[in-house]
Amino acid sequence: ATQSGYRIVPIYKGNYTETVTSAIFAFRSRSQPAIVQVNEIATATMMAARGATYPVYELMRDQSEAFTPAAYLPVITGYYTDMDGNMLSFPFNASTPILYYNKGLFRAAGLDPERAPKTWPELGIMAQRLRSAGAACGFTTSWPSWINVENFSAFHNVPMATRSNGLAGLDATLTVNNPVTVRHIAQLAEWQKTKLFDYSGRGTAAEPRFQKSECGIFLGSSGTRADIIANAKFDVGYGLLPYWPDVAGAPQNSMIGGATLWVLRDRPRDEYKGVAKFFAFLSQPDIQAAWHQNTGYLPITRAAYELTKMQGFYARNPGTDKSIEQITLKSPTQNSTGLRLGSFTLIRDAIEDELEAAFAGRKPAQEALDAAVERGNRLLRQFERANPAQ
Repeated sequence: ATQSGYRIVPIYKGNYTETVTSAIFAFRSRSQPAIVQVNEIATATMMAARGATYPVYELMRDQSEAFTPAAYLPVITGYYTDMDGNMLSFPFNASTPILYYNKGLFRAAGLDPERAPKTWPELGIMAQRLRSAGAACGFTTSWPSWINVENFSAFHNVPMATRSNGLAGLDATLTVNNPVTVRHIAQLAEWQKTKLFDYSGRGTAAEPRFQKSECGIFLGSSGTRADIIANAKFDVGYGLLPYWPDVAGAPQNSMIGGATLWVLRDRPRDEYKGVAKFFAFLSQPDIQAAWHQNTGYLPITRAAYELTKMQGFYARNPGTDKSIEQITLKSPTQNSTGLRLGSFTLIRDAIEDELEAAFAGRKPAQEALDAAVERGNRLLRQFERANPAQ
């Protein structure tokens, strides 16, 4: 241990949604923890709970702990800062979606095992080759909305919602029924018919199919790299997310997912000193570099990235820097900084309901995304009414 004054006691409370819910109930019953791990899409919900949260920039200042916001990668911290640039929570397991591929299946299909597809048309051609060579599916995706709507929008510099994707206010409305996104979902639905693309379900349901060599290409979180390496019996290749080459400005940069650490108020003063020291510990370049290298999650500081590079990790493990390359490809725009939409867990469910309808052939892509917008906007207005002073 690096110190003996404080002990972090992790308590499992279920998935991200269950954890947020239990933290809110705990705060109301005065039994809240000092820190709660919250996924990125619940940021608006946590910001709305103003009296319950203790912003990280205030905590570090109050505890006189060294804290330099400029040391952190802006595309990561941007998701968790207010309009004045103050960091509200501490990024922990930050990830971004990347492309993985099976080099063995590429060789069997006569494809170059050292070359990932760069564009969607190219991926379609490669998926056809993989299918012709006997693969059960050309490619599949985990986290359907996060990757194929949210990050797809960012990577093509297309807004997912008005008001800078909600970062500028709770009165945002969804715009995912735009022509660029509709065309993409329509193409996936078309490819689904011949299993060039094969839908595997929500969350991480697709990952085992890639590990078992059913699908030659997989779009998934950079944070699953360690799991894939541990379970795949083949050489893994890495690439950036594909893009449509006729969309102006693409590729832009991808957004982060994963989770962040929020501090809750009304704990004993001594505990906050420990929390501040814990965050300072997590920020150390060697700690961040080890976390990044062992998991695939992003290093949250520039120093950790530079240290990883200096240690030769990327040279020894080609492709493992794809996540960093992708989030820093271009300076983030208002379309690619992040999302701050109320009730977004429920909105994502609605989007995925409609994606499934499109992939199953029950609805055309336009109709499906129109329905997603209508359902999502209803949830946004409910959240806005419940939080009038934000």
